[in-house]
Amino acid sequence: MSHPALFLSRAAVAAFGALSLSTAFAGPQCTNQPQSAWIDAGKFQMELKAQGYEINKFKITSGQCYEIYGKNQAGKKVEIYFDPVSGKIVKQETR
Repeated sequence: MSHPALFLSRAAVAAFGALSLSTAFAGPQCTNQPQSAWIDAGKFQMELKAQGYEINKFKITSGQCYEIYGKNQAGKKVEIYFDPVSGKIVKQETR
């Protein structure tokens, strides 16, 4: 392989690796709806608390999800992604 071709191959491998790494840590895509269609964040959190969730951290992700870190009704640590339009769970991890 010639030197320029070797350089391009290495650059392509590095770019692919960086792309793979960035998508490996990305959360789910929850909605494409505008924020005007979303459930109010404050009301949503109040409803989760009324259902027995303890919320330690609440945020809006780049995938347009409501994400919480906290505890579920059984007291287990959870990380949950919700669709902010429907309120349905998109992804959940329990520890």
